[in-house]
Amino acid sequence: MRPHTVVALVVISLIGLGQGSEWYDSGNYYQIYPRSFRDSDGDGIGDLNGVTEKLQYLKDIGFTATWLSPIFKSPMVDFGYDIADFYTIHPEYGTMEDFERLIAKAKEVGIKIILDFVPNHTSDQSEWFTKSVDSDPDYKDFYIWHDGKINEETGEREPPSNWISEFRYSAWQWNDVREQYYLHQFEYRQPDLNYRNPAVVNEMKNVIRFWLAKGVSGFRIDAIPYLFEVDLDRYNQYPDEPLTNDTEACPDPDDHCYTQHIYTQDQPETLDMVYQWRTLVDEFQEEYGGDKRLLMTEAYTSFDNMIKYYGDGVRNGSHIPFNFDFLSNINNASKAGDYVEHIEKWINSMPEGVYANWVLGNHDNKRVASRFGVQRTDLINILLQTLPGHAVTYNGEELGMTDVWISWEDTVDPPACNTDPDSYYDRSRDPARTPYQWDASSLTGFTSADHTWLPVAEDYKTNNALQQLRAPRSHLQIFKKLVRLRKETSFRQGALSIQALDDDVIIYSRQKEGSDLYVVVLNLGDSSKTIDLTKYYSLGSEAEIITTSLNSQYIDGEIINPSSFIANAYVGTVLVAVN
Repeated sequence: MRPHTVVALVVISLIGLGQGSEWYDSGNYYQIYPRSFRDSDGDGIGDLNGVTEKLQYLKDIGFTATWLSPIFKSPMVDFGYDIADFYTIHPEYGTMEDFERLIAKAKEVGIKIILDFVPNHTSDQSEWFTKSVDSDPDYKDFYIWHDGKINEETGEREPPSNWISEFRYSAWQWNDVREQYYLHQFEYRQPDLNYRNPAVVNEMKNVIRFWLAKGVSGFRIDAIPYLFEVDLDRYNQYPDEPLTNDTEACPDPDDHCYTQHIYTQDQPETLDMVYQWRTLVDEFQEEYGGDKRLLMTEAYTSFDNMIKYYGDGVRNGSHIPFNFDFLSNINNASKAGDYVEHIEKWINSMPEGVYANWVLGNHDNKRVASRFGVQRTDLINILLQTLPGHAVTYNGEELGMTDVWISWEDTVDPPACNTDPDSYYDRSRDPARTPYQWDASSLTGFTSADHTWLPVAEDYKTNNALQQLRAPRSHLQIFKKLVRLRKETSFRQGALSIQALDDDVIIYSRQKEGSDLYVVVLNLGDSSKTIDLTKYYSLGSEAEIITTSLNSQYIDGEIINPSSFIANAYVGTVLVAVN
């Protein structure tokens, strides 16, 4: 083995690069949007039995675990993120017996199940909310209620403050029965729970314990920055939030971006709540045994806050505070240096004893292939799978699925429906939530029905899982090879040495001392470039192509001269030094 040398490269230490022995180390996590994954009963809507049916497919690809978007009883105003009963399976998705079969099958094939936990709010059809409306003593303060204030000019009652919902318009909704306003930071039928009430905190911990007892391996926790609002005890009224004063970026007073959310997001108590949940899952494991349980957290917040979710140096927090810094700040116009900056920033900011993570897509964002360009599909997956730490993949990204055009008439997503036919598409999450493309049969093999809850992609006959599994080379075949490669010692435990050569090309190595030296080359640009890789790494006179993008001039297994490596446009390549 040739010694690993680095010339003018940033060398990132082994901290957080996945050296432990837990099941989730260097894990590959697959997000399933159950409503669109596989329909087993012919109603045009995906369900739990459909997920169970496809678990072996996920295991064959090599995923460690899958997390399911909400499966709990819901009126489906926000498609499961408005939960009416945290202890019951939504009937369209199946029964508790179906869920138990899912857990049993997952254990059989060796894949972990992670549930989506939505703690910030419930549905207005929740029994808790109904009792709160009726001022039941046990539930009266389960939600955020307020009398509002009287407008001095008109004498009319109006909302307590200028707080704006994520889905537009006031975050306060009047209730005629209780004759008060309640807070909803999302759709008005999603009232916010009151985490300053110890009974709420205890009840939500009971929800976590219930599903842990059912055999889940952890939770992805939704919308965490919204858990707490400023403490009313400090004020006579809830204070108005300051305006952003950026009328060019956000001209509409009804939009969430119109105000700065200093009283409704990222309150200090929120971090403490996450640390309490971590204590809970750790104590559950200590009491009942088995593998450690995992927490993933969703927080679109500042970079510093995301890092704090790991812990405070005394208490542990989320195992995987989703790295949305990378998702939110990298796009198809980003330069190579931008990628490197965000990679280095995350890894260098992590506390000791934790793992990096990379999230490039999910159910709330446009699809990776649509955001970065279809031609970069493999390049982005190569990046995701060869960086240190955890990798999170949204269902369909391994196929290079793209956004599906959804007409105004077919749109069902609340933030889009709250707009108009001219502006809805930019706000809609529907294009990334369409049925998974299984094969070329009717309605892409998703269902036996004659309809689907959202339209299927027009290209499904040529872009589907079965076709890609049968093809000698495809996005899926490349993805599967990357997942296998990720299990090699140098990717699990090796240092990362990375730099941008210019605006287009990123190069980095992964190697643990005594193990293979791997080099990754990513050309984001639209023209080929010849690179002498031996200037940066001890590759010698020969290197093997391990895997590369579909549009590469190289093929897997080819032996090349690394001193004259050709980085084709939009191509990612993984090479290994030849002994």
